[in-house]
Amino acid sequence: MSERKAYENKDIALIDILDVVLDKGVAIKGDLILSIAGIDLVYLDLRILISSVETLIQSNRETAEQLSSKRFTQEEEALDRVINKS
Repeated sequence: MSERKAYENKDIALIDILDVVLDKGVAIKGDLILSIAGIDLVYLDLRILISSVETLIQSNRETAEQLSSKRFTQEEEALDRVINKS
């Protein structure tokens, strides 16, 4: 059964959708061009991030840990030890 059919007959409340969006976070990117008679008058490059503060802080901690120079140095030293043992 496809995922779409599984959800077609379910009632999903707005609060359920909002809960998932705030828990996981959503990034939306889009362009909006306002033109008259084929002449572009306004161009908007839209970037929207919707998330809870807690999710953003947690994501920032995980990313900082993965990208930190200390972590890189530790992994580099571990790799050197493995290479030198061979």
